[in-house]
Amino acid sequence: MDTKASSACGTADCNENTRTGTARTGPPLAFIYDRSATRSHSLLDLRLVGCQNYATRWGWEVAGTWVDFGDHAIGVQRPRFHDLLDAMRPQAERRKVICLVHNWGRLAQADEVRLRQQELVAQTGGCTATTFDESDERRRAVLSGVGCW
Repeated sequence: MDTKASSACGTADCNENTRTGTARTGPPLAFIYDRSATRSHSLLDLRLVGCQNYATRWGWEVAGTWVDFGDHAIGVQRPRFHDLLDAMRPQAERRKVICLVHNWGRLAQADEVRLRQQELVAQTGGCTATTFDESDERRRAVLSGVGCW
């Protein structure tokens, strides 16, 4: 699996704008994110394939995959996550964007760090979703402070 190295709304909620035909055009665009602090990447690869399959099942296009490795995977500074946000921001003006992760723990184990990551995604105009059909889309207005789309 091709990942961007550094030293994701799979629910009906995240698909809602596609079903109701809002002004944004095209299928939602998924930005897959994960992190790995271990040397073995076998579990990482399985999670990334799961995200790819999940996006395909919902008919989402995949913009790419961003992975923070090593110390970046466990620290607060996540360069690849911020690269994902930079790529997501201009797309959010044109279409629905989703940060897709295998589960919430892939953003961060600590609740306050995970919430901050979700806030950053919401501030770019997107929502965060997991492959377990969980999404923060309905909370987007609160997370971003800018209202709902």
